[in-house]
Amino acid sequence: MLRPPLNPNPEESTMNVQVATPATIDLATIKSRQREAEMVDTNWTIHGREFVNCNCSYGCPCQFNGLPTHRHCQAVMGMEIEQGHHGVTKLDGLRFVGIFRWPGAIHNGHGEAAVVVDERATEAQRGALLRIISGQDTEPGATIFDVFASTLERLHDPIFAPIDFQVDVAGRKARLVVPGVTGGRGEPILNPVTGASHRVRIDMVDGFEYSLAEIGRGWTKTAEPIRFELADSYAQFAEIHLC
Repeated sequence: MLRPPLNPNPEESTMNVQVATPATIDLATIKSRQREAEMVDTNWTIHGREFVNCNCSYGCPCQFNGLPTHRHCQAVMGMEIEQGHHGVTKLDGLRFVGIFRWPGAIHNGHGEAAVVVDERATEAQRGALLRIISGQDTEPGATIFDVFASTLERLHDPIFAPIDFQVDVAGRKARLVVPGVTGGRGEPILNPVTGASHRVRIDMVDGFEYSLAEIGRGWTKTAEPIRFELADSYAQFAEIHLC
């Protein structure tokens, strides 16, 4: 069972997180540097669960190739890997968080992103996760990581910190907290007349992120390095199988 919904305020936390310097780097530069490193085996897979909260209204038009509800996009993604690997590096049990902001629709680009990697990850695991999340070792357009990376012009240096993540996909409930960085929760949509839980799914054929997602609502407040707040907006809960 998940803990009762909270309203965490990451700005009040005093816990330190590890952040590389300088504060930002050019995405093209980091991808170029990473490609210079020869990998013996860069095949990878991730099987896990995700919780995503964005600023769109329930249903998120972006899921149907529409424009975002408010003509811009802000989102936080949390993912826990149940089974995964990058080459010979196992990723089982690790978590990561992506914080994203675009001034318009995602496909119009000019986005900004920050990534939090589970502090428990070894150096090899950190490197593997950063390659995957930044769209490395992926066929163009094959995964959400490559698609998002192609729309970014600013990528903050990675943060290594504890990630409190709990998600019940079928129950449409989640909690995602990185002290000092972001805090949020997800809940089912409620019928406005009866107050009963309202269950809706999106079946995404040939999707680059999920195949079937449970839809709910979420609240999120981010503090660093990208600041915004989401309230009672679109949320999705899904089993993830990417490679």
